[in-house]
Amino acid sequence: MSAARIVELRKDVLDHHDQLAAGLRTRFERAGVVVVNLLSSPGTGKTELLGELLAHLRAEGRRVAALVGDCATENDGERLAASGAAVRQIVTEGMCHLEADMISAHLDGWELDELDTLFIENVGNLVCPGTFDLGESQRVVLLSVTEGEDKPLKYPQMFHSADVVVITKIDLAEACEFDRDAALAAIETVRPGARVIETSARTGVGLAELAHVLAPVPSVTT
Repeated sequence: MSAARIVELRKDVLDHHDQLAAGLRTRFERAGVVVVNLLSSPGTGKTELLGELLAHLRAEGRRVAALVGDCATENDGERLAASGAAVRQIVTEGMCHLEADMISAHLDGWELDELDTLFIENVGNLVCPGTFDLGESQRVVLLSVTEGEDKPLKYPQMFHSADVVVITKIDLAEACEFDRDAALAAIETVRPGARVIETSARTGVGLAELAHVLAPVPSVTT
């Protein structure tokens, strides 16, 4: 198969995906649900932070749910369900990212207009997931203090696509000799003006701010 033909097929696949994502976005907007796509490399503490966030929002009386993607196992879905939120696991069978058709298939039986916020925990990967729109309202990229301050410079496309950058495990910053200024400078280089929130799932630092930014209180129509 020629290189030109491969490029054409890839374009057709992505165009079809983008159409599905656009349909999802319309569906979410009509239901009035905020959809947050969480992306990171493996090991950033994404699932632990999301579990704390779901519990925090439920304690405030918010209607939240989550879809969680992994190549194999339902471990993370089970962990998130402990928050009391509605959770569904998407097992990708080795695929390194979530796609719009997977999201659509796993919404069956949920009344979206009964939700305030839907979180999508993407597969741990800082390359492939950045290419695929899931119809989200906000795209959030996580960076752990254990990963190195230059991660945004190594994966600029992913961090450039972020609406919010979350620094996780901030309670370990000193032990990891994390250079906060260098990390902020790297984020600013690839995503100027990005909202950056420092968090710790263990201590609760930044959790209230993150909840406020990602799950704003729905406006009341009179």
